[in-house]
Amino acid sequence: MKEIRFHGRGGQGAVTAADLLAMAAFYEGRYSQSFPSFGTERRGAPVLAFARIANSFIRRRSQIYSPDYVVVLDPSLIEVVDVTQGIRDDGKILINSEKSPDELGLETKAEVHTINATKIALDVLGVPIVNTAMIGAFGAMSGEVSLEAIVKAVKNRFSGSLAEKNVRAVEVAYQKMEERL
Repeated sequence: MKEIRFHGRGGQGAVTAADLLAMAAFYEGRYSQSFPSFGTERRGAPVLAFARIANSFIRRRSQIYSPDYVVVLDPSLIEVVDVTQGIRDDGKILINSEKSPDELGLETKAEVHTINATKIALDVLGVPIVNTAMIGAFGAMSGEVSLEAIVKAVKNRFSGSLAEKNVRAVEVAYQKMEERL
């Protein structure tokens, strides 16, 4: 089983990102789940979302404390929250940032990757909502879900031109991440 923790701010789409990832894994015939963790936080407050992907039925229903992957939608959270907490030594962290992994200075044994998902979102969607770009980059970085499955999940979640734009954001981020690996 692979466990993924998403860090975002209210309104940025972290919960939707976890849902899309779980849906993409489901489309590939795997078991999956996603769920948020927040209370009465308002827009802009730090939020967590989680996803699990497995080849067999998932019985666990708790938060994820030792993730295989961490996805950070807002780089300002690095200064507020310990996004590396509990990450496995062989884990991977994906951060929405224009900076290189070394410039972020995270103290972790996990592999750190960055992508400027904000730029992709602004260029493609016209708004700084990075969830679909981050899922595209995650797919390429992790190999856990295919580009085709992510696209199918996005088309299932959104419709019309919004679906088309979000699919394009996924594709651009996936390609950019593939080029870096």
